[in-house]
Amino acid sequence: MTLSKLSIPLFCMASLLLGCPSSSPEEADTTYDELLQQGVDKIRAGGIVAVHAEVLDGDRRILARSGVAELGGEQPIDFDSYFRMGSNTKTFVAVVALQLAAEGALSLDDTVEQWLPGVVSGNGNDGSLITIRQLLQHTSGLYNYTGQGEPSLDALRSADEYMQHRLDHMEPEELVALAMEHKPNFDPETQWAYSNTNYVLAGMIIERVTGNHWSEEVEARILDPLGLDRTFEPGDETDLPAPHAVAYQQYEVGGPLVDVTIANQTFADAAGSLVTTTADLAKFWRALSEGSLLDPEQMAELHDTVPAPALDAIAPGIGYGLGIAWIPTSCGGGYWSHPGDTLGYSTRNAASDDGSRVVVMSLSTSTNDIEASYATIVDTFEIIDQLMCAD
Repeated sequence: MTLSKLSIPLFCMASLLLGCPSSSPEEADTTYDELLQQGVDKIRAGGIVAVHAEVLDGDRRILARSGVAELGGEQPIDFDSYFRMGSNTKTFVAVVALQLAAEGALSLDDTVEQWLPGVVSGNGNDGSLITIRQLLQHTSGLYNYTGQGEPSLDALRSADEYMQHRLDHMEPEELVALAMEHKPNFDPETQWAYSNTNYVLAGMIIERVTGNHWSEEVEARILDPLGLDRTFEPGDETDLPAPHAVAYQQYEVGGPLVDVTIANQTFADAAGSLVTTTADLAKFWRALSEGSLLDPEQMAELHDTVPAPALDAIAPGIGYGLGIAWIPTSCGGGYWSHPGDTLGYSTRNAASDDGSRVVVMSLSTSTNDIEASYATIVDTFEIIDQLMCAD
């Protein structure tokens, strides 16, 4: 889930790293394990309370951590810590939709109106003109209900409003209704723009097609077959299981870090509510890239990318498929990924085309300080680029 008013621009700016060299002369003799540890230490030194990361490299599993589980404490972040994955959820939802398409339960060219009559309407919004494929690929033109500029949801605006609204339950229909208060940004398929509204609708369609909540389909089709028993959709459960790092949000530049761990994630829904660990998420990305979850035809659909204009000006070559992005590397290759940001947590990941190398990284602090956020995202993309390019 990309929640803050800065997240999308910062993801764009972070892509500047993709043109940087994958390693400096001083790092030439650094081992892979040391490179990962140096990377998480650098990120933590930039003002993040805790960072932990995992790499699957062939048969090797490499772990690194830096920082403490709680501000002012001495307990290091646990390698098995739970965290909120944010928009990584979108990749899970896209996989379910593609599986349903393979089974003939739906077509990616079905319109939103066919499955959700009257839901996308008003202010120039027309569900009969928007397909499921366009939802998954962010080419629908629908307004992002989390806001473009200022967030639309109370808990995201300030520390005081977070405290007042952190336990609020929201139905997906309410989230879509927030978007319907605005005109669409463009006609379907004419442009690309990231919108969490697309995936809330995708989750609603999955439920209409199957009769099950989208998270039940994720569990049955992905989590259970892969043995991802530490990944789940929390529903109205507002806390995280132990162990976990405390999530911190800095709402004001120079202001305090606010503990935002307790939060009802129904405001994220199918756009970003899943909880996981680095081990589970790395296993998911490997299985997906290896082709364990989708047949070749559906994998081709997943990987059929379109240009993302918001990224082109500073990082030509980045493309967005169906709930997944292809990000070029400085060494001439690239990797599949989906960043995730939600209250107090950021997730970064990368998977090689064949799944032989996977990187997953979790950060426990977010800030509305543009310069600090930019520096952190630069650091995360730089270390991922180095890890994916390293011999």
